[in-house]
Amino acid sequence: MAEKTIRIGTRDSELALWQAHTVEKKLNDLGHKTEIIAVKSQGDIILDKPLYELGITGIFTKTLDVAMINGQVDIAVHSMKDVPTALPQGIVQTAVLERASTLDILVHKGNLDFLENLGTIATGSLRRRAMWLNKYPNHKVVDLRGNVNTRMKKLQDNNWNGAIFAAAGLERINIKPDNFINLDWMIPAPAQGAMVIVAMANDEFCKEAVAELNHLETDICTYIERQFLKILEGGCTAPIGALAKFNEKDDTIHFQGQLLSIDGKEKLQIDKKVDISQWKKLGFNCAQEILNNGGIELMKNIKLALKN
Repeated sequence: MAEKTIRIGTRDSELALWQAHTVEKKLNDLGHKTEIIAVKSQGDIILDKPLYELGITGIFTKTLDVAMINGQVDIAVHSMKDVPTALPQGIVQTAVLERASTLDILVHKGNLDFLENLGTIATGSLRRRAMWLNKYPNHKVVDLRGNVNTRMKKLQDNNWNGAIFAAAGLERINIKPDNFINLDWMIPAPAQGAMVIVAMANDEFCKEAVAELNHLETDICTYIERQFLKILEGGCTAPIGALAKFNEKDDTIHFQGQLLSIDGKEKLQIDKKVDISQWKKLGFNCAQEILNNGGIELMKNIKLALKN
């Protein structure tokens, strides 16, 4: 029986292609034949059937989802933090690769005096904006969109003091500059630094092949973080940070979660350490605790602020 060639769907940015080639190499090492198919992630694809019951956030993932459902690709590789917590019907998560750095970093222009005074920081992330303003309330935060290369260029071309990036993305394609500082006080996006592979639920061959790449510790930690996100936001985007870390020494999981107002003035947080046996409900329980301690009201205000 001829072995099936696994068609790997990816966006065509440098980082997305790096991720796809990483998965390709791992599958090749296991003896699988592969082919990479780059798909332009444009928001103007006309869908003649309602594939999305939820207002799915990521246009990046949507384009690849459609390519998979239409049979153009077999699996898709994503930065896990871009993937909505509810996958489209018929698509399943098949593997999470070992996580890279979870850190956010500030890439700056070489002078950090602005941290003590007035400054302008660029980011397209609601979470990073809120967390920055919480710590530096008199700073200005401007919007910054595009893939990492585009964002780095925009930072150079504008008179901003700095821009916030995920360390993992810059490290993967070797464009992390010398002039950066680690923002270790900033709780990352749920699943930041992790790559996820999805496949069609009815594709047993691809599901089995890809499952061999799953990294259990990363899988569990990102599950906890995304569960926290899902319970809190209920399909609405909000400034939410979550980080779960496994400690081998005592078989515990340490979880930190945050929900902030859009302007960063309000911050609800949780910090919990539990036995590994309690991982399945950890994200859920922590989210419930935040909701019960002012989170319900805060989420209402966030939804209102995003509408206006």
